[in-house]
Amino acid sequence: MVTTAPYGTWPSPIDARLVAANDGRPEYLGVVGDEVWWTEPRPEEGGRRALIRRGPEGAEESVLPPPWNVRSRVIEYGGQPWAGAQDAHGATLLVFVHFADQRLYAYAPGEGGEPRPLTPLSAVGGGLRWADPVVLPDRGEVWCVLEEFTGEGPSDVRRLIAAVPLDGSAAQDRTAVRELSDDRHRFVTGPRLSPDGRRAAWIAWDHPRMPWDGTAVMHADVTEDGGFTGIRQLVGGTDESVAQIEWAADGSLLYVSDADGWWELRRIRPGAAGGGSVPGARLCSARREEFGGPLWKVGLRWFLPLADGTIATLHGHGANCLGILDPVGGELVDAAGPWTEWAPSLAVHGSRVIGIAASPRSAYEIVELDTVTGRARVIAARHTDALDPAYYPEPQMRTFTGPDGRDIHAHVHPPHSPTHAPPDGEPAPFVVWAHGGPTGHAPLVLDLEIAYFTSRGVGVAEVNYGGSTGYGREYRERLREQWGVVDVEDCAAVAEALAAEGTADRSRLAIRGGSAGGWTTAASLAGTDLYACGTITYPVLDLTSWADGETHDFESQYLHSLVGPPDEVPGRYRERSPVHQVDRISAPFLLLQGLDDVICPPAQAERFLAEATRCGIPHAYLTFEGEGHGFRREDTIVRAVEAELSLYAQVFGIERTDVPALELGK
Repeated sequence: MVTTAPYGTWPSPIDARLVAANDGRPEYLGVVGDEVWWTEPRPEEGGRRALIRRGPEGAEESVLPPPWNVRSRVIEYGGQPWAGAQDAHGATLLVFVHFADQRLYAYAPGEGGEPRPLTPLSAVGGGLRWADPVVLPDRGEVWCVLEEFTGEGPSDVRRLIAAVPLDGSAAQDRTAVRELSDDRHRFVTGPRLSPDGRRAAWIAWDHPRMPWDGTAVMHADVTEDGGFTGIRQLVGGTDESVAQIEWAADGSLLYVSDADGWWELRRIRPGAAGGGSVPGARLCSARREEFGGPLWKVGLRWFLPLADGTIATLHGHGANCLGILDPVGGELVDAAGPWTEWAPSLAVHGSRVIGIAASPRSAYEIVELDTVTGRARVIAARHTDALDPAYYPEPQMRTFTGPDGRDIHAHVHPPHSPTHAPPDGEPAPFVVWAHGGPTGHAPLVLDLEIAYFTSRGVGVAEVNYGGSTGYGREYRERLREQWGVVDVEDCAAVAEALAAEGTADRSRLAIRGGSAGGWTTAASLAGTDLYACGTITYPVLDLTSWADGETHDFESQYLHSLVGPPDEVPGRYRERSPVHQVDRISAPFLLLQGLDDVICPPAQAERFLAEATRCGIPHAYLTFEGEGHGFRREDTIVRAVEAELSLYAQVFGIERTDVPALELGK
């Protein structure tokens, strides 16, 4: 029997602890021998990342016990934190980064004993960090990205490709680490070695460009003693973003480039380049789809070559399809299945492709595609329904019209419950979700945090505003020098359209977001009177200080493209910063902040709050020790989710007794 009750008052079996238990997803997939390995979150264990393996018989087990936390801090967002290899006798050697000290460790599973450090600690700045390793047992080394701080400032840092001895000799002596590339570039990915081991390639870029603005593919010959010589640029440049490279079996180099406006698969034969920069041949006819994405982490993989010469590749508007591409004829055949999003973390083993995929009815799970039979199946981290799936949202993919008639893509999740329905004609309260990045996108997948609200009668609209990825470079660059304008307008256009059609209650609209989404939320509260309240999570709030050393090196010059060069448009930095617009805000807000956040530090939040207090704006400020940029601990997630619901209940005039009341001060 369905009970009629106002939106927002419905009971739900989805509580905040269930949301926390299902937060995060498997990541950094790989194959070691015949086993599939990956990292997965442990919110209940302080947010550590566990390394898991699936044996040939299908059993899943942890490779390392607590407190080992397999996670790199290179460029703060991290990257591939582990690699494994087997010797001729089948013995496995694991090399991984431990989050607590950022050292590389070696470990032989099954042989007993503890992991042994391969790299030293450094007391300088952020120390020594490593990512995207390649284990080379024959050379007795692991080759990877080295990020080395040279001073106390966040930008006192150099990055290059280095070789670390597997015998542990570098654990006490930094000079035992061989530097393979030079540090001519500010940022590098890990090396990719040609099938014969005689050539290496990697991706590099420099400030003020971000990797989705322009990157270079670098190439070097590998000498007999394992050095790099003849370093040169193959392709890429200041206006071409290459997101990934891989060697094919025939010695050609495959790469994803947006030279023609979309990230597409291409091939180049380095020997034919003559040391110059030439465009590679496109492998698939133009489809106005993306075969790659933003390189927020080092070592992401949207494609991988298979032994038969075909290529497993993600593609679509985002990464919503897995296909097998025949590079000769250009034919692309997609895997069948319900999945609507694939993480950029592919692995291959023989004729099998392994990926991490999700759908609106299932969280991220590990899927195997047999390219011989065409069959795709879940093999690990299997989604299980923790409650009746009738409570899951029923999302709609929609395209709205924004200012100047531009398209705005969004996923609309109306309130939904199998046991409750609203009175006839009642519009729903709605929360606009602004994703982070801002160069990123909201995937169409099951998210129990969204279900937490929709099952209680509060709608959610995820907006892939101008600047989002998945829709080509032109859509992505709508945000160039327009951050705080286009994103705010697009979110507002979606909210206004939902209200105009009667789906959303115009008097009960809210907005929320984290990181760059926190910026959009704060800027929206200051720049419009559309929203009744907002939830701002680990945000950017002060452009001037953020561009002047109050963030990490990776994004320290991101604002050059998002806002404009600070020396050319200094007034714009002040005019758009929410910290200088607090007096325009009238709506209550909740601000959530990790105290260990070095990307969007608490100092920004505290200056914003001081102004809010001066202006008498109702607000709540919750801080979390031990949390950085993104919440990972169970108790943090529970408190944050419940506080957000309490804010909406109070502001929207909804009676709820299933969450602690959030105290709004002034």
